Amino acid sequence: MLLLYRRHLEHYIIESIVLNTETSLEQAGLGQRRPGRPPAIAFLDLTGYTTLTEEHGDRAAADLAARLVELVSTVAHQYGGHPVKLLGDGVMFYFPDPAQAVLAGLELVERIPDQGLPRARMGVNSGPVVFQDGDYFGTTVNVAARITDYARPGEVLVSDSVATATTGPHGVRYQPIGPIALKGVMTPVTLHTAVPTQFKLARHGHSLGGASHPF
Repeated sequence: MLLLYRRHLEHYIIESIVLNTETSLEQAGLGQRRPGRPPAIAFLDLTGYTTLTEEHGDRAAADLAARLVELVSTVAHQYGGHPVKLLGDGVMFYFPDPAQAVLAGLELVERIPDQGLPRARMGVNSGPVVFQDGDYFGTTVNVAARITDYARPGEVLVSDSVATATTGPHGVRYQPIGPIALKGVMTPVTLHTAVPTQFKLARHGHSLGGASHPF
């Protein structure tokens, strides 16, 4: 227990140092965009998961968690990414290519209800990250989590950096939402809804289609 406590404390300290350093640099006007295409961090959240597990008990919760782990691992790897960690009712992902993160998100929010799981929402952000002990830290991670909090069930929301970097993967268009003040984020973040047009996912054998969800 003591070792676990120390690891959690170390994790918190690292995260705090990274976020505070990036915030100070931004306030001082010293933050610089790194060259090349930065990776993407995404968070997936199951809406209503807590209520569902309370109604059906721990055994049902464990079964739902197992199904979620299997699905998110399969889909993430098919799109070149990987789950970083489970967060109770959600998952954090890392994708080297932001466009693939968007496609993975659209497939996940489409397929998750078919597994008997609550509807999901996903937020995607791209930018520099700090890797430490199998986890990722930094403002990019924090903003991705806040974008997910703002999303509605069945939606994949992306930051402007993702929309600009990918200019819409094949079969996907971005519907602008506008600058949004997100909790815990200093400046408004311009968000876009990733909207799947009617197309066939050749690698996965089913189509995605749907209308936009205006705010």
